[in-house]
Amino acid sequence: MKRIVVALISLLLVSCGTSAVVKEATQTMKGDWRLTSINYPGNEENLDVTLFNDVPSECLENSKWFFRTSNNTGSYEPAGMSCTSGPNFFIWSITEMDAAAGNYDLMLKPTDADYDSTMNNKGYRINLVNLTATQMVWEQTITFEGQPFTIRMNFNKL
Repeated sequence: MKRIVVALISLLLVSCGTSAVVKEATQTMKGDWRLTSINYPGNEENLDVTLFNDVPSECLENSKWFFRTSNNTGSYEPAGMSCTSGPNFFIWSITEMDAAAGNYDLMLKPTDADYDSTMNNKGYRINLVNLTATQMVWEQTITFEGQPFTIRMNFNKL
């Protein structure tokens, strides 16, 4: 009887675990990345866009990002002469939205240097459009003037 209970508990833990694709994606993200460009598909206007509630998009272009997999923490440093310097910290995870369709989201929660939430335990859900060993693409669709507005962020592995 004990063996059956142990086997059932083991099966339950394995079935509730993280998928192999999420584990592989998490390992692929490990390390240093450069946010090489930000664009707005379907919108060619020059816009002043602020990302993550406090960073102008021009300060994120060419910024360096670091993802640690051992505890899912990371940081990024804005780039540019007129940009605030110093690292911004976050906790991150990858969530499987629809495995059959290949939809995965990146969850980013801004934190302080001690990895305590700076937004009352709230964060950002960003679609992980593409992830390879050398490139990564994020997209976030928001509502702007009553219409969907997509922000695309392109990264290269350093």
